[in-house]
Amino acid sequence: MKLSDEQSKVLLDTLKTRFKKNSNRHQGIEWDDVEKKLLANPKKIWSLNEMEATGGEPDVVGKDEKTGEVIFVDCAAESPKGRRSVCYDQEALESRKEYKPKNSAMGMAAAMGIKILNEEQYKDLQGLSRFDTKTSSWLETPADIRKLGGAIFGDWRYGHVFIYHNGAESYYGARGFRGVLKV
Repeated sequence: MKLSDEQSKVLLDTLKTRFKKNSNRHQGIEWDDVEKKLLANPKKIWSLNEMEATGGEPDVVGKDEKTGEVIFVDCAAESPKGRRSVCYDQEALESRKEYKPKNSAMGMAAAMGIKILNEEQYKDLQGLSRFDTKTSSWLETPADIRKLGGAIFGDWRYGHVFIYHNGAESYYGARGFRGVLKV
């Protein structure tokens, strides 16, 4: 779970370019500060590489005021291609009798060392630009909904952010998940 020096350099260059191109996402945050935090956390660099490799286009979207951590979120226009056609979690995956997807959103996120966005984070992201205009993204689901077999997802349609529900075992070619990573 560590990248080579060359892989790290390539990723950091990609992240720096994206950071500078999209300065509206992280006003008041300097790249040098972000890079220092990343270099001190090789596991986080590995996780960001996983986000990038699956089509997430991670970028800084803010700072946690309590901890001082920088917040990265998948900022690809549509739900990351390498993370689509997944059900919500392991329980949902195991409940399918046939036509099982290869993975679950929660399982993939854990393996990548990230968390999936919650409803509030998703709405905040949508305040930066328009995301998921043709796709949708699973969101961290409250326990009371999940206990009843459901899970929530969001998208942008008709000029609004919509949060919907579905059976947690469902999966669609246009539904994936977006991740968040604090460094």
